[in-house]
Amino acid sequence: MKDQYFGDSNDYRKYGLLRALQSKGHGTLLVAWMLTPDDGSRDGGSRSYLRDPTTWERYDPELFAGLAHLLRSAPTPKVSLIEAAGLLSNTSYYSDVVQDRRDCRDAWRQGMFDAARNVDLVFLDPDNGIEVPSKQVGRKGSSKYVAWHEIEVLWAAGCSVLIYQHFPRKPHKAFAERMVSELRRHTGACVTEAFRTRHVLFLLAAQERHEPGVRDVIALLKERWNSQIEPMGLANKPLQPPGFAGG
Repeated sequence: MKDQYFGDSNDYRKYGLLRALQSKGHGTLLVAWMLTPDDGSRDGGSRSYLRDPTTWERYDPELFAGLAHLLRSAPTPKVSLIEAAGLLSNTSYYSDVVQDRRDCRDAWRQGMFDAARNVDLVFLDPDNGIEVPSKQVGRKGSSKYVAWHEIEVLWAAGCSVLIYQHFPRKPHKAFAERMVSELRRHTGACVTEAFRTRHVLFLLAAQERHEPGVRDVIALLKERWNSQIEPMGLANKPLQPPGFAGG
């Protein structure tokens, strides 16, 4: 996550999903931003939706109004704006910057694990998503990815885990199926789901105690968010066999 992305249309959907999860009994939430420095690009500038309340406000009026107010009142977009806004209930934040160097990443990881103690749901918000072979921890650019080991430890500690995953340039459904399959293999979760937006996939591994809430969230998103946040119906699908590569 970069500060420059705060409040864009992807962010609106992201906070909408988190608010839906919180409203359906997922307990305490930790948002681990996985912050990286702004890069000066124009990415994150898609905030024109805020000038079109007729289309966008109906999905979550309180969130829409809150983000619009925060962006009007601040000189520059920053994720810290939402931390004191009260738009996410029962939520704590881990805001340390992630770096590529292995020793720095080790320190960041330990701080994140400490922050996640006794938390029900952890949201991991990397720039790109889950690690790929070319960007394993310690390599240049690895700060943009969450490592499988980090997901596994959170799961073993009893946390449900939600992960931001940018879509690559390949068929979305096949990619989502592969990622959910991998998530289940790494965690052992029997309650999983993928939530698709236009550019972003959110992957959920839910502890058994949260299964009723997952069903309720799926129903709520279908009712309130329509195609903006789309549950893909991958909950509890059978695991793909080892070596499955998707299409």
